[in-house]
Amino acid sequence: MEVPTVSQTQIDDWKIDMKIGIIGLGDMGLLYARKFSEHGWKVICCDQEKFYTENKKLYIDEDFEVVLNGHHVSRQSDYIIYSVEAANVSKIVAEYGPSTKVNAIVGGQTSCKDPEIKAFEKYLPKDVDIISVHSLHGPKINPEGQPLVIIDHRSSRPSSFLFVNTLMSCLKSKIVYLSYEEHDKITADTQAVTHAAFLSMGTTWAKLKYYPWTLGLDKWYGGLENVKVNISLRIYSNKWHVYAGLAITNPAAHKQILQYATSVTELFSLILGGHSEEFRDRIMKAKEFVFGDHNGKLLLDSSLLDKYSLNKADHTSEENAGKKPLPNSHLSMLAIVDSWYQLKINPYDHMICSTPLFRIFLGISEYLFLTDGLLEETLDAALYDNSFRKDDLEFVVSARSWSSIITSGNFELYQEKFEETQEFFRPMFPEATAIGNDMIKTILSHSK
Repeated sequence: MEVPTVSQTQIDDWKIDMKIGIIGLGDMGLLYARKFSEHGWKVICCDQEKFYTENKKLYIDEDFEVVLNGHHVSRQSDYIIYSVEAANVSKIVAEYGPSTKVNAIVGGQTSCKDPEIKAFEKYLPKDVDIISVHSLHGPKINPEGQPLVIIDHRSSRPSSFLFVNTLMSCLKSKIVYLSYEEHDKITADTQAVTHAAFLSMGTTWAKLKYYPWTLGLDKWYGGLENVKVNISLRIYSNKWHVYAGLAITNPAAHKQILQYATSVTELFSLILGGHSEEFRDRIMKAKEFVFGDHNGKLLLDSSLLDKYSLNKADHTSEENAGKKPLPNSHLSMLAIVDSWYQLKINPYDHMICSTPLFRIFLGISEYLFLTDGLLEETLDAALYDNSFRKDDLEFVVSARSWSSIITSGNFELYQEKFEETQEFFRPMFPEATAIGNDMIKTILSHSK
């Protein structure tokens, strides 16, 4: 889409006359508040009223203003962004929407747009334009170069669209224009199954009561294992609602997550039954569907993947140099590619709207399926080596459990299961976060 150029004079006038309001000072709301105010925009924010006094003190040196509640934000602001949990967006818009300034613009940055847009249509005054956004990355990722979706759902004034584009340009993200229906379908395709895989990995290790990186060089060692461990811990170091909203409130995500649990179960059943020919045939069909047109260049390589281990006995030391990791069944990754095949999803179709986690998981899936000899080694391990059989059995249980919770729409049960696993890994979060941040930064830089 061609967006008309806005003069610097117009931008300067907007910065004088217009206020940006952010309702919700969670991690992403805070990221937006800081970025906008750093670039000279007038920003006012609020969180829950019970945090008002604390936030006033906490952010006293920031360039944005903290006010009591969403009524104060809505009455003063020319562009209001609801940065709240998807599960609560309707209730919060119902409360503060009627206070919206005349002829203002309103948007949200929830990960699922269907409930957000419906809340705006129901509770906002008719003179309000609706232009939503979604930064497809977490708050710990630099937004520069990352996808940012802008959804022009209802705008009666051309200046509204230009204003939102100009404001968002300070994030230096790659802007993509979609409808809210397209957004929800793409985010389900690129994020739902990826999150389900990593959530299930973490839950499996917690149920087995071990930290996988402490098992020496026998198991959970090497480049692919480093990514699995680091990304899983990265997810569990965040707040549960970051992932619950996308999974539970997005109907398209339910289908993906149910298929992932089905793929995990069916592949494991073939392994247990010794149906080697059927198992190999199914995996090879999935490989052909997903990677059949691959150009030969992998998103990731082993020299990157091997660097970021939590394992103190990693192979980079002189003592362990040259030692090879134990072959792994990689059931979690085989099931991802099988899910894409069963649902006829081409993961490369949505790269422009992909999150960092999705690009990394696609990268390690490529690495597994397209590195010479690695897939065959993995299939042999799955069929004939019992070393990971106990882990895989627990993984099947975890994947099915997460699928059941998500399709039931039970936020409380989601939170309980997430935080139970989170507590098990909590002692490792500081070290894992530091290593994971470095790994993601390097991988994303390499894959540009």
